[in-house]
Amino acid sequence: MATLHTKSAARLMMAPAVIVLFLWMIVPLAMTLYFSTLNYSLFNPGSTPFVGFANYTYFLSDPEFFTALANTLILVLGVLVITVGGGILVALLLDQAFYGVNIVRLLVIAPFFVMPTVAALVWKNMMMNPVYGVIGQFLGALGLPPIDWLSEYPLTSIIIIVAWQWLPFATLILLTALQSLSEDQKEAAEMDGAGPLSIFFYITLPHMSRAITVVILIQTIFLLSIFAEILVTTSGGPGSQSTNITYLVYRLAQLNSDIGAASAGGIVAVVLANIVAIFLIRLIGKNLEA
Repeated sequence: MATLHTKSAARLMMAPAVIVLFLWMIVPLAMTLYFSTLNYSLFNPGSTPFVGFANYTYFLSDPEFFTALANTLILVLGVLVITVGGGILVALLLDQAFYGVNIVRLLVIAPFFVMPTVAALVWKNMMMNPVYGVIGQFLGALGLPPIDWLSEYPLTSIIIIVAWQWLPFATLILLTALQSLSEDQKEAAEMDGAGPLSIFFYITLPHMSRAITVVILIQTIFLLSIFAEILVTTSGGPGSQSTNITYLVYRLAQLNSDIGAASAGGIVAVVLANIVAIFLIRLIGKNLEA
């Protein structure tokens, strides 16, 4: 009885927080669902007739939707490849003992704490500017023509900027996993004649598999909603070359003032995000249970 009373008291104490969180999630979702069934335009806010699924049909049949969907998937996959692959290499480097390793670790992690808008502005003006950017100056010193990254390779530029931001996160998680690897296993493998590559592929990499899974799952959730970097640098252009689902919804709401279609796009984005999350959990979630 005492245990049952304790559980009831604990649930009662948790109830206000659970209710607030539930309302915090369900109210915006319900309002978005409601607006998605209306012909709601900011140009004529007094007239909002019910149109059913017309906004969903309009959004899904828009040619820009498929371009934005492809850009979203390319952006997520590109950043994951760079951050996971680069994170493993940097983690292996930082796991070594050398002078000033703690300072280097701090500097490597620092970009993760830079706000997305600031990071995008830094890369746009100080790195990728074809005239006075660092990359342009370096190419000029080599006698090569400058590259206008944001105009010629807009989506690649966004991938580079976002990957630079998320590489420290992947490095931190993977380095933590790497430091929990027992040195006795490596020493035993070396005594059996295993080389560095064999130790990496058969001991180190399997040991890091769960950490890699966590990095992929967490980053994918956030990468599906990348927005600030696109707004500050390319504004989704040229044309729709760097427009993702999130920016397409913003364009409908803010630039076209079509709240109904934007709300429908928001619901579609939520559904797609959940499909991707379920797919990832089923595909690689078994590593978390191992």
